[in-house]
Amino acid sequence: MEANAVTEKKKRDRIGVILYVIYVLLLLASILLFVKIVGIQIFFKPEPRIQTALTPISRPRYIEPVRGNIIDCKGRLLAMSCPTYQIAMDCTVRREEFAKDKNGAEKEAEWMRKAGELSKELTTVFPEKSAEEYLKLIRSGRANGKKYLKFGKPVDRNMYNRIAKFPLFKEGRFRGGFIAEQQNVRIYPYGKLARRTIGFVRNNRSDVGNTHVGLEGKFDYVLHGREGKEWLRKTDAGNVVDNDSTKTRPEDGKDIRTTLNIDYQDIAWHALYDEIKEETDLEGACLVLMESSTGAIRAMVNLYRDGNSMDFEEVSNLAIGRAIEPGSVFKTVTLMQVLSDGYITSLEQTIPTNHGIIKGVRSVPQDVHMLDHERIHQTNSISIIDGFKISSNYVFGTLAVSNYSKKPMRFIENIHSYHLSEAFAFDLDGLATPTVPSPNDSNRYWSLSDLAVMGYGYGTRVTPLHVLSFYNAIANKGKMMKPYLVEDVELNGVVKSRKGPALMSTICSRAVADTITRALKAVTEEGTARRLKDARCTVAGKTGTSFGTYAGGSYRDESGRRKYQGTFVGFFPAEDPRYSVICTVFSKPTSKQFQGGGIPARAVKSLVNGIYSIDPCFQPTLSASK
Repeated sequence: MEANAVTEKKKRDRIGVILYVIYVLLLLASILLFVKIVGIQIFFKPEPRIQTALTPISRPRYIEPVRGNIIDCKGRLLAMSCPTYQIAMDCTVRREEFAKDKNGAEKEAEWMRKAGELSKELTTVFPEKSAEEYLKLIRSGRANGKKYLKFGKPVDRNMYNRIAKFPLFKEGRFRGGFIAEQQNVRIYPYGKLARRTIGFVRNNRSDVGNTHVGLEGKFDYVLHGREGKEWLRKTDAGNVVDNDSTKTRPEDGKDIRTTLNIDYQDIAWHALYDEIKEETDLEGACLVLMESSTGAIRAMVNLYRDGNSMDFEEVSNLAIGRAIEPGSVFKTVTLMQVLSDGYITSLEQTIPTNHGIIKGVRSVPQDVHMLDHERIHQTNSISIIDGFKISSNYVFGTLAVSNYSKKPMRFIENIHSYHLSEAFAFDLDGLATPTVPSPNDSNRYWSLSDLAVMGYGYGTRVTPLHVLSFYNAIANKGKMMKPYLVEDVELNGVVKSRKGPALMSTICSRAVADTITRALKAVTEEGTARRLKDARCTVAGKTGTSFGTYAGGSYRDESGRRKYQGTFVGFFPAEDPRYSVICTVFSKPTSKQFQGGGIPARAVKSLVNGIYSIDPCFQPTLSASK
């Protein structure tokens, strides 16, 4: 018994030693394996050629966000992104599957029968090819292993839904080969209305000029949103898979709410277009409507006829991009100065007519209006308001010279204080910088004639928007509001950032603004803008005509023709201004006359009457008059 126990114990000890040795060996193997793995991870570098061959290449795919909308002040869509679908077909689907199947020939024949039915349906959507031609393309594509056969142009969502039910396509991507690639396109529901103001964004190409135009371009960073990104790679079977959990989702663009009112834009467009459409000597025209109390632009029309076009189109923003000599609309600037500086205290104050010759200034042409005034009224004096009504160059050249000849910089500084010399920040790119000459300019000679012509509207260059902002300040009792086009930025109807109105400065007292308003009313009632006298509400404003220059500073070409810029600018109703408006026409070299009291005044009258008939703010006035 004892011998057996000893034998059994030795046997167990031997098994234990064996197990212990196995354990140690496994432990050592594990340690060696761990060290080897660590070494591979840290130090081992495979041969690049082998690594490239065995490792699938991951490629990034960028996911486009949905571009934000541009809407008018009442929420109506001016620009929107709409999904379209490019229809295509993978002609190779199930071909290898059928080749391996014992009944593959029958299944292939059935697949091609459905392809024939599909071809007939395709002709109803893409009629440029016959059913036989489509079937031939599919057969050829299947025989040649074509994985992408494109059909027609992109279609909208409704047509996509219809196509998705066609024979074969209704079986999906992997059984019927149906491919539909979504592409977002920009839609402008109101067509031409405000197209230059709304603008566009093109792909970067060096041969197409400016690629970012209007609100679309200026606010592209808001509208575009943020692209998403995912990493894709092909498997050994050739399928594309998403192999990265760090997928970044796209952030859709935000919406831009503009100050534009599409109803007013429509009225403004027709008011201007109907006046100029038959005028072959006109190069272009613009009309801008601004809300007096806020500076919000409710309509902006820019019509231009380039050398290749027979009709006017919205292809250039003349209202902000063209700085011109303003002509007689600048006389109001001189009037504001002499009133604010106390040189005249009443519009009935008179000055000598002097036969229309400005004293001390021989290089300025004689004003024939003064000769007519002297002859008709048998007088040698004229009141300031009468000079304003007939738009006398002599009167306002004299006011500038007689009051500022010894301190011309005061005259220039006043112009600067009215913001008529700066390209202030605006919601569209391309606002031209005005030019205002100064006695301090080292590169030009200054004389009294410079002061005289500035007094009645020449020598300086400003855009129509600058002129409108100045007149809007008069309508707003001296407070100059910053013109703006964007009310706020929104996401899903929630306001994310508000722009809103902003006061630039107070450029004159209320009393001065009221006095100038009286003078502007006299222009539309008895002066150069009498066409507006019978508008549906009272309009206060001023006409102006200037001429483009040729080589050497001449205002006529070698044939004696002129380039006219005719302007009317004002506000309505004159007693309680709600809107300010400017209309300017630009002519080609012509022998015809295009003055501010003509087409611009008629266009503004049509605009005033149109707005009067639909604007709720005028309804109390209508009720009171009944």
